[in-house]
Amino acid sequence: MSSILDILAVTGMIAASLAVSVPLTGALVRLRANFNPKSIQLDAEGNVEPHTGPVVTSFFGMLARVKRIEGWSGLYKGLMPMLLETSLLSIFVLVALDSSAMRYGGRIPSTGILGRLAYATVALILNLPAVVVTYRAITTPYRLPYFRPIYSLRILLTPTERRRPWMIYTAPGLFAAQFLHLVYKVIFVGSLKAFLLPSSEEPGDKPLLNASPVAIGVMIAIGLLSTVILCPLEVIASKLAIQRNHAAPEYNSVSQEVEEDGITPEEYVEYAGAEEDVIGLRHEKDPYLGLVDCAKRVIDEEGLRALYRAWWLTAFISLGNALA
Repeated sequence: MSSILDILAVTGMIAASLAVSVPLTGALVRLRANFNPKSIQLDAEGNVEPHTGPVVTSFFGMLARVKRIEGWSGLYKGLMPMLLETSLLSIFVLVALDSSAMRYGGRIPSTGILGRLAYATVALILNLPAVVVTYRAITTPYRLPYFRPIYSLRILLTPTERRRPWMIYTAPGLFAAQFLHLVYKVIFVGSLKAFLLPSSEEPGDKPLLNASPVAIGVMIAIGLLSTVILCPLEVIASKLAIQRNHAAPEYNSVSQEVEEDGITPEEYVEYAGAEEDVIGLRHEKDPYLGLVDCAKRVIDEEGLRALYRAWWLTAFISLGNALA
């Protein structure tokens, strides 16, 4: 009876969490992935070329734009991959681990630096394909059926990616961006937290209640200053995750797949009667070539502020992780 109640409780928490987090995550991913270049650009011949795509610079502005153009269904794009990932992780935690074992992004088992890094790295390897599929599901202009995963994957992944799924791990810069994000949180912030806010093995132990004001102040400062490092990595990861891979020799290896895939997906704009896309993307025949290249191009094309879109969300989460 107790196990059934546990399952029901976990199910309820997952449903409530996704009901709130999916629209917010969708708006955040779209905002950070949106290509919003400076008002004046030069084309290949040096002529002035004004930007004609959507200009959205705020989180809540993007949330409202999604609702206006794609409706409620658009707000919940990415629901199924997020639900699948969350459910599998919750089952794994319930069956194989204790409640302190959480994935990268939350608490990581206190098994020393190397142990926590190893656990988080494995979680990253398992999580990376889910990130790619989820981010692409959020940003695609096409309608994805909830219960036709094969059809959806044919839209989200190129033929080359489906034939060789390991290409997701070799996508320029993506694994590096996610790994650096992880290492900073696990090695630097995690180690500093373990030193300043040590916890005992006693149930209900609350390190914050036993810590000195100086230690708490240092962790608050670290949590806020971490935004300077973590937010650009998150923006870069968002842009790189939606960049599709293909192997057509006449095109760059990370451009859009050229061959026809035999399907004609329905666009949201056709369904909603809108004449504009929610976000704009860079041309796929001129892709980012890696983490550093992506950072440089974002600064050159969109400005430094583009690397800090929705920085306050990163600051809030970093502060919570530093004190949790």
